[in-house]
Amino acid sequence: MVNQSSPVGFLLLGFSEHPQLEKVLFVIVLCSYLLTLLGNTLILLLSTLDPRLHSPMYFFLSNLSFLDLCFTTTCVPQMLFNLWGPAKTISFLGCSVQLFIFLSLGTTECILLTVMSFDRYVAVCQPLHYATVIHPRLCWKLAAVAWMMGLLQSIVQTPPTLKLPFCPHRQIDDFLCEVPSLIRLSCGDTTFNEIQLAVSSVILVVVPLSLILVSYGAIARAVMRINSTEAWKKALRTCSSHLIVVTLFYSSVIAVYLQPKNPYAQERGKFFGLFYAVGTPTLNPLIYTLRNKEVKRAFWRLLGKDGDSKNT
Repeated sequence: MVNQSSPVGFLLLGFSEHPQLEKVLFVIVLCSYLLTLLGNTLILLLSTLDPRLHSPMYFFLSNLSFLDLCFTTTCVPQMLFNLWGPAKTISFLGCSVQLFIFLSLGTTECILLTVMSFDRYVAVCQPLHYATVIHPRLCWKLAAVAWMMGLLQSIVQTPPTLKLPFCPHRQIDDFLCEVPSLIRLSCGDTTFNEIQLAVSSVILVVVPLSLILVSYGAIARAVMRINSTEAWKKALRTCSSHLIVVTLFYSSVIAVYLQPKNPYAQERGKFFGLFYAVGTPTLNPLIYTLRNKEVKRAFWRLLGKDGDSKNT
């Protein structure tokens, strides 16, 4: 019979059926985590210490970097522990905390990327009014909304998920505690939870993604009306980094949360989930720094060199 109340731990199976792959993944995940810590901490330092980066774009970027630091720290240490040795356990409390924070931060990132697309829309389509539209008070309000939406989503969805009647084997076929994997672990009726997950996925994934696409559609129309190669280049420089980040993030989120129910999709979803949890936080700072001359110049100024003379 199903034990519905005992707060015992869980077994995170992850990729335990491929023990050789686990060792390779351990090295990849560890290196990615160290790069995540280094890259996002550097962006936070530059955005805080360099006055030339005190603009809405870098305010939102620093929020994203802080979020990615928290996001990976929530799941990567446990993941490394499970990949390295035979023990795959996580306590009920640990799973609950991981689920709560993971849900909150994932939702916040969806909203934050939408806010950043609005910032890019105003920068390209209304450049003369940018300073008056995207003013500091609005930036703080939009960031606060993103973080509060994440907290609210976690408060709403975490308790019903943890109250599910889990099967006695307590084996989660995943490398972390996520809503879809915990629903699959239940031996009882999960109709309410599945409806709740579907509704939240539409509101917090599909709707923000649609707004982002609308923003970039408006940007594309505005640029096409200007018969200038320089305008195209400027718009590309302004939007390309964010567009790449959005593509990587939402493709992995959709693969994890909107996948069909079959064993092949479930196995594929674990790899997308790994990329969602580890890959995107690692790539985000690389994308924003390697393609951004302002960040590079700020880095050289932080080292005490003449950043304005560094163009590469």
